[in-house]
Amino acid sequence: MFLIAFLGGILTVLSPCILPVVPFLFAGVERTRSSIFFTLGGMVLTFALIASLAVVSSEWVIQANNTGRHVALIVMVVFALSLISARIGDWLARPFVMLGNRLDPATRKKSGPLGSVMIGVATGLLWAPCAGPILGVILSGAMLQGANAQTSLLLVAYGLGSALSLGTLIFAGRSLVNRLKPSIPVTAWLRRGAGVAVLAAAAVISTGADNALLAGTSSESVTRVEQGLLENVPKVVDYLVSKVKADTAIDTGIDTDKGSMPSLDGAVEWLNSPALNTQALKGKVVLVDFWTYDCINCQHTLPYVKDWAKKYQQDGLVVIGVHTPEYGFERIIDNVRDQVEKLGITYPVAIDNNYAIWRNFDNQYWPAHYLIDAKGQVRYTHFGEGSYDTQEQMIRQLLQEAKAPAAS
Repeated sequence: MFLIAFLGGILTVLSPCILPVVPFLFAGVERTRSSIFFTLGGMVLTFALIASLAVVSSEWVIQANNTGRHVALIVMVVFALSLISARIGDWLARPFVMLGNRLDPATRKKSGPLGSVMIGVATGLLWAPCAGPILGVILSGAMLQGANAQTSLLLVAYGLGSALSLGTLIFAGRSLVNRLKPSIPVTAWLRRGAGVAVLAAAAVISTGADNALLAGTSSESVTRVEQGLLENVPKVVDYLVSKVKADTAIDTGIDTDKGSMPSLDGAVEWLNSPALNTQALKGKVVLVDFWTYDCINCQHTLPYVKDWAKKYQQDGLVVIGVHTPEYGFERIIDNVRDQVEKLGITYPVAIDNNYAIWRNFDNQYWPAHYLIDAKGQVRYTHFGEGSYDTQEQMIRQLLQEAKAPAAS
């Protein structure tokens, strides 16, 4: 599993979800080799720590995570300003000027590793890669078992794989810059351009615009690569095939032996509706959608789910969104409420902060769709993006079946 996690991290560089943090890393292309290593190391360790703590429901952990992201954005802004102009740095308050100088070794003849590590820590706080099959298994296992040493080490292995691929790109860019220096005065241009890129990236992340920009992208191709990796590595197929194969957007199809609809009990709060249960849904066709608002894959499927909810509501379809958080800041109910309103979600949403409904369904991934017929039987499941036509066809079939007894 450690090897699988490491290889999965390497593949992360191919995912569009990595784009928001790339300017932060490439801003250091002029730096020394040791400085780049310190930055990547800080990013890996911070990501592993934050992802491990994501499964802890303590209020202080949630608030610390949320506060940490804001602090990270401030650090990045100061870093960007110190790259763009020394004069702008002078306009800042003295502590922030000192911090900016510390973060940018080019402004000091001798700089220790602290500045590079801080940039790495800030990047790790902002980095939230797509939870494809490999990372999905690690995180879902942590949610079910709680934070533990094995999960943290798996996340470190995943982060090291990502650091290897990102580091390769950074060193390649550094080599290119060194070749250009003798012929073109590129240093000042590169510093200012990197500063502008970092500043723009910080603005995009702080406003949440990164989610909108990434909503038009897809991780299906990367997911398929991860699936191929899992299927070709010995000793892990038997354990992972039942848990991961569906996350590559493969339908599990119609199966009347899937059993009765699991309980919806355990949500800490319901939005857009009073609490629902299996008895209240009797006679209805139900689509249960496990999602979380910062998951890019979920954002890709959301337009289809919203459309089905609106299109088939009059025919008896009930869509229920089960919001199960992936990261600490997604546990804050006000954040979820704001996102539900912003995303235009009008169907019932169960806030599953304690993973109670997640466990009831024995779910593993975001997004996950469960279709239940009017008799309360789970008839169809689909995990990941894609196959929207097939899913809609199944919705129509179950709605038609629900009308059949009344017609006869």
